[in-house]
Amino acid sequence: MHKFLRSIGFSDIKKEELENILHVILSNPTVHKVAVDSEGNEFAEISKDFGDFFGISVRGIFLEDGTFEIEYYYPYLCGKTISTRETADIEKHAEKESYAGICDEIRIGVTLIFYLQNVVDYLALRNNMGYRNLMEGVVLGALSTEGKILMPVHKADNKVRNAKKDDIDRNHLIAAARDGDEDAMENLTLEDMDTYSLLSRRITHEDILSIVENYFMPYGIESDQYSILGEITDYSLLQNYMTGENVYCLDLLCNDIPFSVCINQKDLLGEPEVGRRFKGNIWMQGSVKYQD
Repeated sequence: MHKFLRSIGFSDIKKEELENILHVILSNPTVHKVAVDSEGNEFAEISKDFGDFFGISVRGIFLEDGTFEIEYYYPYLCGKTISTRETADIEKHAEKESYAGICDEIRIGVTLIFYLQNVVDYLALRNNMGYRNLMEGVVLGALSTEGKILMPVHKADNKVRNAKKDDIDRNHLIAAARDGDEDAMENLTLEDMDTYSLLSRRITHEDILSIVENYFMPYGIESDQYSILGEITDYSLLQNYMTGENVYCLDLLCNDIPFSVCINQKDLLGEPEVGRRFKGNIWMQGSVKYQD
């Protein structure tokens, strides 16, 4: 049973019920796409929505006699907006026909790795040598099985404006440092030393979550899972059509990157509101948007 099924409202299903759900997906899909995979098979991705923006996708191959053989399935959440316009490299997982997207996103400070949702689109374009030039960006969505709502950090208007300017300047320095600019490397080092000194003084009399407004860092041993703290910019309470369970879809801004997170209502501690923050562990997914 997939761990993140509960994120989209399938928290109490048994194996027999899952088989019935997979049958429903295959017999009445929302989306059905086919392409040739890395081994020359007719690879299919069959998806069904069980609520607004979320559902389950089944992947497998068509055999010579026309029957469909399921290889695996996974729950998904479709993102709402382009999260990053950095070029994404696509790499195949070793054990099955699934892929990871990898891009260097300056704003989060780590290499962003996500589970690729639109594999068939990629396979269809893979043999096109210019497919990377067709990328418009990556639409991110994430699933979570545990999270909590935190109150916002009070910020004066002038500090918000200064913080945005500082972030832009820092991103320019990081980009220059990646290109080998030694002055930029030195400035970043000095800036990090000043930040460490300031944090060391504040941590003695303040709570860490009143100092750290948001963060985005790897979690556990799987490369596409992260621990995050981000500001809620919008939210909605959705219902799984089949089970009737309620799930929250939270639109977040984390390290200046917008993306959505889906979590079961009973796994979320606290009441979400715009301006409050979400803290939790997520499985990051993404769909590479290509030009028509």
